[in-house]
Amino acid sequence: MDNLKDDLNDVVSRVRKFALSVLDGQPIRLYDAASTYLTSGGKKLRPFLVIKSCEMFAGNEEKALPAAAAVELIHNFSLIHDDIMDNDDIRHGISTVHKKYGLPIALIAGDILFSKAFQVLSLGGKKKSHDDTIIAEMNRILSTACVHVCEGQGLDIQMASSTKIPTIDEYLGMIRKKTASLFEVSCALGVLCSAEPFVGNVDNLSKFGRFTGIAFQLIDDLIGVTGDPKLTGKAVGNDIREGKKTYPILLALEHADTNKREKIMKVFGFKGANRDYVEDAVYAISSLNIEEEVRRTAHDNMIKAFESIKSYNETSAKNALVSSAKFIVERSL
Repeated sequence: MDNLKDDLNDVVSRVRKFALSVLDGQPIRLYDAASTYLTSGGKKLRPFLVIKSCEMFAGNEEKALPAAAAVELIHNFSLIHDDIMDNDDIRHGISTVHKKYGLPIALIAGDILFSKAFQVLSLGGKKKSHDDTIIAEMNRILSTACVHVCEGQGLDIQMASSTKIPTIDEYLGMIRKKTASLFEVSCALGVLCSAEPFVGNVDNLSKFGRFTGIAFQLIDDLIGVTGDPKLTGKAVGNDIREGKKTYPILLALEHADTNKREKIMKVFGFKGANRDYVEDAVYAISSLNIEEEVRRTAHDNMIKAFESIKSYNETSAKNALVSSAKFIVERSL
């Protein structure tokens, strides 16, 4: 796992440098706002998937840098808008963009990140000598992924505002769009930047990204409920207080008896809930073996991801993709 972290840090450093180079303009305040999350924390897994998917098919990092940067710019656009919608104050241990720069600048910062992503994909692709057909296809699949992310966010908002508790299938359908779409397109873009941009390769790596993305969100959901506040920087049971209808909470409500369900619902969506009541709710969820079930479902998706690339030769790039999926499923932060 240490090798993965070193590899990830090396790749991320170069992608970040490239992405920041395209966020250099006037007015400075706008570009500073747009660059905020690029220079803060975060795992930066999506651009790593772009690079390694490219290298898996005899491609090189240099050719994939514009696509990797484009994915990271889109992700940062979505983070800024997510924070606005959730009215969050902190991300990665720093003030959110709208809290630091104000709502108008934050909105435009998100917009320019979105716009720059397609600019860098097109112009950067030209500079890296990608065929016009490949550039057009990269723009097509990234724009489609963006549509899916927005639709997923819309479904999430709809679920949050409804008094109805969504079904497990409804929730999984939402995260398939909102989260997994960007993982999926990351892998597909990497293949298109490679020396073997064939349909079969694109399809297989897209599946790898999709299942890895679903696993990522499931573990994220788990951390939001049972994560250690010392690691997450958030209060215990944060997602329960926030009333978020995430996978572990939906499972808990489905499996809980009347007593445990009452303990969960007593603090669900109540941000000012007494700490003891919140801890009771977290304990009720933990007693249902929800963590094991969530991790098992995430693991099942990881296995599906591995199945999609098992026919390919063992290479350092393939091993890096496998290690990244394992890291996603095993992490506690």
